Amino acid sequence: MELKAIIVEDEANSREILRNYLAKYCDGIKLLGEAANIEQGLSLIQNHEPDLVFLDVEMPFGNAFDLLEKIPDRSFETIFVTAYNQYAMDALNHHAAYYLMKPINIDELVKAVEYVRAIKEKENALEGQVLKARPIKAEGKITLPQQDGFQVLEVGDIYFCKADDNYTEIYLEKKKIVVSKTLKYFEDALQPYPFARIHKSYLVNVSEVVKYKKGKGGSVILSNGKELSVSASKKAELLSYFQ
Repeated sequence: MELKAIIVEDEANSREILRNYLAKYCDGIKLLGEAANIEQGLSLIQNHEPDLVFLDVEMPFGNAFDLLEKIPDRSFETIFVTAYNQYAMDALNHHAAYYLMKPINIDELVKAVEYVRAIKEKENALEGQVLKARPIKAEGKITLPQQDGFQVLEVGDIYFCKADDNYTEIYLEKKKIVVSKTLKYFEDALQPYPFARIHKSYLVNVSEVVKYKKGKGGSVILSNGKELSVSASKKAELLSYFQ
């Protein structure tokens, strides 16, 4: 698929190098525009709705993270292009798809673009469609510790689990069970089954997911109509479950 892209970079020479590399080595990139600061970048993003934004970190009157915080529910992927490696963790925390160091390595640039393309292709294929999970069924049992013993539950009866501090709410078709264990406990316990951690607060039975809606992370709709948010950092893992 064609990727609509924007470059946000304050150095004209760096913009030119990246523009030329994209044209020469990266197929299927439509460059919508270039910006020299975060205000110009924000305007371009809001007016053009790109699939991909190449971001330098340090710019006049702010930085890349200031720009991203102005767009809390973004649908584009981000590739950082910077001469400074100390921002890698911040980039990860802002759900960057890739982190490229200057001078740009062409092979790494191509790899980064293709990684984003794969994400967007899967998103577009799944958005609004009735989804078919890979043929792995949630068949088995799990024990839920309780004050007076434990309860045995069919794994396939669980729609999703929700974190509540040191407790977990387990949602079934017609009721909710609260267990004094963390969501991480159930993430580990349900690891053999098709359960995906889609958010810091949600662990979902992938077999019950029927729709995906695009966004920075997007959201999923379950067979019971419940809609749950997906963290940007968890999106790729979720999409890998579907054909």
